[in-house]
Amino acid sequence: MAETAVRRAPSVGTRVKKALAPLPWIGPAVLLIGLVVLWPVVVMVWSSFQRIRRTGIVVGPNGTDNYTKLFDEPDFVAVLWNTVVWVLVVVAVTLVLSLFLAQLFNQHFPGRRFARWAMIVPWAASVFMTAVVFKWMLHETHGVINTLMVDLHLMDAGKDWLGRPSTAMPWMMAVAVFVSLPFTTYTLLAGLQTVPGEVYEAARIDGASTWRTYLSITLPLLKPAILVAVVINLINVFNSFPIIWAMTNGGPGYETATTTVFMYQLKASDIGESAAMSVANFAMIIILVAFFLVVSRGNKETDR
Repeated sequence: MAETAVRRAPSVGTRVKKALAPLPWIGPAVLLIGLVVLWPVVVMVWSSFQRIRRTGIVVGPNGTDNYTKLFDEPDFVAVLWNTVVWVLVVVAVTLVLSLFLAQLFNQHFPGRRFARWAMIVPWAASVFMTAVVFKWMLHETHGVINTLMVDLHLMDAGKDWLGRPSTAMPWMMAVAVFVSLPFTTYTLLAGLQTVPGEVYEAARIDGASTWRTYLSITLPLLKPAILVAVVINLINVFNSFPIIWAMTNGGPGYETATTTVFMYQLKASDIGESAAMSVANFAMIIILVAFFLVVSRGNKETDR
């Protein structure tokens, strides 16, 4: 019997051929991922250790000087803080509003179909064009928001909302939430529609209140959808460039810039330092998402 088992064991060549059998099918996708994703990352990391002229010509190796110069930038800490506030506020507000909207759209009411269609508009429109529209709406002299507030006697004169960081950041966050709501709402709505109706019926029979039902049934069953929504939003909001650049260019100075905008601004003076900021951004988003996934997994195991 042992000899029979040995004879039937596949050879190394057979095992290799079996392992490579899916390659013709997945090969193009793997090659595309390598060219579009992995290769730019390699070039980005390599560039961060080079001394590069403004014209793009590589002069030679620069060691870790680009990173040293980056971390010594007087505005680096402030920009990093802007990024933390930007990500946390936009993602948190988007999630809370999307939970409400998803719950609303999950109910039956007249015009629900048209309301759902209308929710897609901010997602379908160009983010950059949306930001430009809001920029003109906030214009100090002839923007529709200032004009309306003056006509309603809420203000004596128009304000330069985007000229001061204290007002520019909240408005940009509002625009970021506006364009993030559709995806998040539909993700949570899809999660709500997978919840069995029998669960709610059992809760009603047990006399559970609406709020108790939401906390004890709806939210726990929505955790997978919430996880997807938060992770995608963390990546998108962290890397958000069009909104900030279209509305304030990160100014005045770097006061409304996030690390993504700061990276672009550095490119005008030092491409190597800008590449170092790109690597730092890449590392931060990986750490941020990994931390959130670990915490979410820990909470899931605790619930069990």
